[in-house]
Amino acid sequence: MTARRRMLGALGAITAGLVAGGVTGAARAAEPRTLLVLGDSLSAEYGLARGSGWVALLERRVAELKLPWRVVNASISGETTSGGRSRLPDLLARHAPALVVIELGGNDALRGLPLAGTEANLREMVVASRKAGARPVVFGMQMPPNYGRAYADQFAGLFRRVAESEKAPLLPFFLAPIADRIDAFQPDRIHPTAQAQPHLLDAAWSVLAPLLGTR
Repeated sequence: MTARRRMLGALGAITAGLVAGGVTGAARAAEPRTLLVLGDSLSAEYGLARGSGWVALLERRVAELKLPWRVVNASISGETTSGGRSRLPDLLARHAPALVVIELGGNDALRGLPLAGTEANLREMVVASRKAGARPVVFGMQMPPNYGRAYADQFAGLFRRVAESEKAPLLPFFLAPIADRIDAFQPDRIHPTAQAQPHLLDAAWSVLAPLLGTR
């Protein structure tokens, strides 16, 4: 082999390596990041047809906008903050999310669990998410007036305290767009109807959009 051929062969190998490296780098850059939703029945499509809940609608919107994200719904009907806290480490290890939506707390109040425990569990989930490299987002909840003004205020306040102290984005009251509409709830007066899900998506989107790289 002449010196010229050897030089051309070496240049070809270098070029191929650079191209391959560029393709690999581009492919890695295009890999979607994960948004993990850790919620209760409000996010688990309780009483709804599969694929009609707000999380499914979020996944659809992300796809339509061609955003580099995938949505993982790890919500379970009846979930408490204690249950979410115990499940979160495995979910973080398995999915390596960049964003974690924590939509929990309502069942704690419905079961009369101590609010101090709810606040501690929420705080631990926020801290654990951040330690795993994810941005935690807190979705707040409120209780109806029949629970008593003092209790309702304390319950709503714990979400704000956690979000402010941990510097996490907060949606103060997830059900705010439909809270005063009886027709937006199923007969149990707790779970939103399918028709209400787009409103919940819009509420969630107001917080999530800038975190997903859009508006």
